[in-house]
Amino acid sequence: MVDNIIAELRKTHKLSQAELADAVDVSRQTIISIENGKYTASLPLAHRIAAHFGKAIEEVFIFEGDDRHDGE
Repeated sequence: MVDNIIAELRKTHKLSQAELADAVDVSRQTIISIENGKYTASLPLAHRIAAHFGKAIEEVFIFEGDDRHDGE
C-alpha cells in the first residue's frame, strides 16, 4: 500500500484535480484514484507529480513499512 499527500499539496498550491492532471499529463480520474488509494502511480508518473510540486518522490508518496512515517 502506498499513501500520499497529493490532495494536501494540491490544496496548498490551489490546484484542482483537473489542473494537476493536465500538468502531469493524465486524466482527472487518475488523480482521483491515486488520491483515494485505489491506484498506485507508476514510477514515471510519481516522479512527474513530485517534480510538479518541487518535492522528492519520498516526500509525496509514503510507502508501507517506511519507518520514517510510523506513528504519524
